[in-house]
Amino acid sequence: MENKLAFLQQTTPFSTLPLDVLTTVAEVLEEVHYPKDKLIYQQEITKMKGVDMIINGEYESFFYDGNNDKRDLEHLHSGKLFGGISVLLNRKKALKTVIAKKGTQVYILPRKYFRELCNAYESFFQYFTDDFGKRMLNDDFAHFYKKPALFEESYIASEQLYSRKIEGINYQPLTICNSHTPIFECAIKMAQQKISCLFISDNENKIIGFVTDITLRDRVIAQRFDANNAIAEVMDPKTVSISKDAYIYEAILLMFRTKSRYLLIENNGEYEGFLSRNRLLSEQAQSPLVFIQSVKSALNTKELRAKWKKVPSIVSQLLGRGVHAEIVNQVITTIADTISNKVIEEVFTEIGPAPAKFVFIVLGSEGRKEQTLKTDQDNAIIYEDKANEQRELVRKYFLDFATRVSDKLNEIGFEYCTGDFMAKNPKWTHSLSHWKRNYKEWIEEALPETAIKFSTFFDCRAIYGDLTIIDQLRESVNEELNKPLVTFFLYMAKNALQYEPPLTFFKNIRTLKVEKKEVFDIKRAMTPIVDLVRVYALQNKIFQKENTGERLKELKQLGVFNDKQFQELMQSYYYLMGLRLKRQAQNIIDNNAEPTNYVELNSLSKIEQATLKEIFKTIESFQDGIKLKFMGSL
Repeated sequence: MENKLAFLQQTTPFSTLPLDVLTTVAEVLEEVHYPKDKLIYQQEITKMKGVDMIINGEYESFFYDGNNDKRDLEHLHSGKLFGGISVLLNRKKALKTVIAKKGTQVYILPRKYFRELCNAYESFFQYFTDDFGKRMLNDDFAHFYKKPALFEESYIASEQLYSRKIEGINYQPLTICNSHTPIFECAIKMAQQKISCLFISDNENKIIGFVTDITLRDRVIAQRFDANNAIAEVMDPKTVSISKDAYIYEAILLMFRTKSRYLLIENNGEYEGFLSRNRLLSEQAQSPLVFIQSVKSALNTKELRAKWKKVPSIVSQLLGRGVHAEIVNQVITTIADTISNKVIEEVFTEIGPAPAKFVFIVLGSEGRKEQTLKTDQDNAIIYEDKANEQRELVRKYFLDFATRVSDKLNEIGFEYCTGDFMAKNPKWTHSLSHWKRNYKEWIEEALPETAIKFSTFFDCRAIYGDLTIIDQLRESVNEELNKPLVTFFLYMAKNALQYEPPLTFFKNIRTLKVEKKEVFDIKRAMTPIVDLVRVYALQNKIFQKENTGERLKELKQLGVFNDKQFQELMQSYYYLMGLRLKRQAQNIIDNNAEPTNYVELNSLSKIEQATLKEIFKTIESFQDGIKLKFMGSL
């Protein structure tokens, strides 16, 4: 018992569970020994008893392909798990074939207890869904993984479980019969309306049970029960309900906890409809993960362009289902990163490998993982310092490389940057030592124009190459920021005050006339939040948090913002981002037009306009705070 408990305390994700829970888990573990070369599991055939934890020895896991060759081969040693994804996502059948090596000893946690842990501890559950997401980016795994045809065969359906609410699904209307209705009349009603689930009410119209096709088969036909009897005699009385405000993952966990196939949807004490497990699966059919995998499989620039054209539809679907704008940004960014990586690798095949270590970085909104559908290229290259005789050769290679990458990205749909912040511009492709000097000069000069450059290049992120290079650059910047920098932060603060929220003196939304329409620029409206959060992130040396939301969370942890301020800024920023993405997607899909950052005021409801006014007032208030903190001495 003590050995089992000690093992669990050292094994992820069990180590995250409370001690009393681990003690209970240890009691139900089954210890098994396997001889050398024992075939334990066959892919898509063997049903898993539970999740295996390797104590000693080794598991060799793989997929067999059509030629009986081993694919996606893995060697799992002590402390590794096998079976979690199989139980959750693969009808309890082993995803891969497993052969035990000499002296293999495992603990098996039965499925029942494994699922209870998934139900009770979200971080534990998330460990396995995250693992699945990472594996789906592997070409072989994604190819051999067969998605279950029915939701009953799968414990979870996609990564969207955590972001979507039930109210975003078109759930089915209720069909109801009184409990005294004869069985045959209920069957006729189900046949006429082509439904498989009928709800039963009492004399006060309160739902007290339900019947299904299976009910009629098992309890009436198979038992030769008199169909003239009341439906109440064969109905299932265990109804389960959930609020329409609940998340989909809550609905799924509730279904498994109660062993129910149907959930009544409740709104303010009234039932509005119901959901079946099959319905939930159909809502998960178009997963961004699957689409990203298809992008990885694209063969050329033409295919990548076709993939990028599909992104507005994905964005529209996600927003329509209530997915948070921060998550939608990350989906767009991940797709864009995947496309950029494919382009970079394609250029390598054309001109050969790089003559030096380098890192390809993206800047601005893409650097913050806040990419929208109106996007241009903002990128740069940093390469390692080379001896004098090699410098010109290395520089010539990377400028040619950058030009080819940029041209292909433009062809795909990522337009050239109008400000020329691109690696093809000789200003932005340099050695590490040159980049260190750039940042040092921008900080020391502390001029308005250099503050803008620093802001752009502070929001940088590596997407390809040697990540240690950008780490060295950040260390250098960190050293510079340790110096007294009153003037530098003054200009950074001024930069954050450069854009004012579009409010008139009377607190109405200020508009522009574009093509005879009254519009406002939503990007400019959002910019003050990005800028002010960046200033505080710089002051507090928050380098590893790249997007505005992540920076805000870190600043709250550091006590820079209290909970109320944090909530106001987060909600304001992502409300604007959601509106911006929605309008861009509509412009592309509905109007077959280029996306813009303009929002027509008349297209917004009164509630939306009122919400925007409150958001802009909030932004003004925070700008006043920056004036007081950084510019009070003036």
